[in-house]
Order: sequence, then C-alpha cells, then structure tokens
Amino acid sequence: MTMRADVQGFFDADTNTVSYLVSEPGGPAAAIIDPVLNYDHASGTFTKSGAQAILDAAAARGLTIRWILETHAHADHLSAAPFIKSKTGAPVAIGEHITDVQQIFSTVFDATDVSRSGAEFDRLFTDGETFDIGTLTARVIHTPGHTPACVSYQIGDAVFVGDTLFMPDYGTARADFPGGDAGTLYQSIHKLLALPPETRLFVCHDYLPADGRDIHAWETTVAAQRTGNVHVHDGVAQADFVRMRHTRDKSLAAPALLLPSVQVNIRAGHLPPASPNGTNYLRIPIKPAA
Repeated sequence: MTMRADVQGFFDADTNTVSYLVSEPGGPAAAIIDPVLNYDHASGTFTKSGAQAILDAAAARGLTIRWILETHAHADHLSAAPFIKSKTGAPVAIGEHITDVQQIFSTVFDATDVSRSGAEFDRLFTDGETFDIGTLTARVIHTPGHTPACVSYQIGDAVFVGDTLFMPDYGTARADFPGGDAGTLYQSIHKLLALPPETRLFVCHDYLPADGRDIHAWETTVAAQRTGNVHVHDGVAQADFVRMRHTRDKSLAAPALLLPSVQVNIRAGHLPPASPNGTNYLRIPIKPAA
C-alpha cells in the first residue's frame, strides 16, 4: 500500500503560489516544495515572511527539513530556497533540464556568472529517480511543456505537479515561454493522468475562475482532472489542446515578476553578483520600439 504523505499548503496571495510542507506520517522527516520569497518590485525590497511561516509550522510539528524541492525555474515568483537552506542545511534540488533553461536565459540577461550546468543547485534529478523523505519514497517525473525543466514529485500517494496542471475548473499551464511547447505539455499531462485515479494532485498556483468559485484551492485528484479539467479532460485530442493553448497563450500578459523571477531562479534563488559598489542589481532587457 502506498504511504499517505502529510501535506500542508501555504498560499501566497500576491503571486497566487502554493508552497508545500510535506512530511512522512507522524514525522519527523519533511521537504519544502516551491518556497516563495516575498518581493516588492516597486521598491526592490524583500521579506521572508512566507518562507518563515513554513519553517515555523515545521518547528511547531517537530519536523526536520531534509529537502528543498523546486518543480521548475518559476517565472512568477522568486524562490526562497537559499533562505530555507541557510536555516535548515537542506539541499536544493530541481530537474536536470534546468541546464536548458539556464542556457536560454543566461543569454537573455547576459548572465555570464550562470554555470549553464546546474551547478547552482545541490542536486539535479533525472526522470524516474527516487529519493527518500524518511519513510516516504519520492519519485521524480519529468513533465516538460511549460518549461523544459519542469518536474513533478510523486511523494507517497501525492503528486506535486508544479505548473503543469491547475485546478480542473481553471485548466492547464501556458506553454509560450522560451523552451515551452504545448504538444509536449499535453504528453506530460497524460503521463500524470495515467496514474491511479485516486492519486492526490497538488498544484503550484490557483487562480479563481471568473465565473466560478471564490475560495482558493490546490488539492485535486487524477480522477477529477480526467473528468473535469476544462482544457484536457478525457476525450480532448492533442491537436485540439495545442490549438486551444496557442490561442489562449497569445491573449495572456507576461507575469508581473517574470524578469526578476527568472534571472534569480536560474541561480537557485540567489541574486545576481553584486556590482563593484556592493549593490545587487536585477537586469531588465529593453526591446527597441518598432
């Protein structure tokens, strides 16, 4: 019988992101997935309140953080992985195809300090690789399409799907970022939907549908996605999904924190190196007017 993981979600309202504290039943071994660093773009200031809340919850339950897991290099929030590592000593891990994302965006930002080898992270996982969180067995599932580096983590009876899927009434992730591909996303989603129907799925973001519920949610199941996902329920062909995704993605604005997030997250959550004056700067590439 697959062990049931203990899962606690932490919703960041500013970025609509859900971070997770996942532990073996009864503890003490735990992992933190997709932690958010609170960043005010207008002032260039950071706070660590969201990440600290996760650490406080872990301490209150007597949990020991064994892993900090990133599902991908996020484009809508900055990672708090370095802060959590400084407090826990836990390694920061991501899928091995982060190297593809580093190749793309180190060029965009002229980030000559970025290794392009994933060396900024402590562990690069391969598809199908397993690791332990105490008595829980975790398995890495490569689920590209939103980005080349996306992975989902199957931990006990739960799967943390990153930006691959959203709640059934909201659909699926965009696939128009550099390296993204709607057809590949469709195939990754169906890899997840091939899991047992009772498998719990935990999404990385929740956006309230315009004509639906008014309470945020982030836990669903394979069965609910198969029957009810508005973009990719059973019977939706790949060609139809790709057509829908291309049309929808053209209508979407860039995430508010896209440029700050990507250049920090390809560095495993670290800021770019300080300039000679001792100040760290984020770069904003400027496109000439047409």
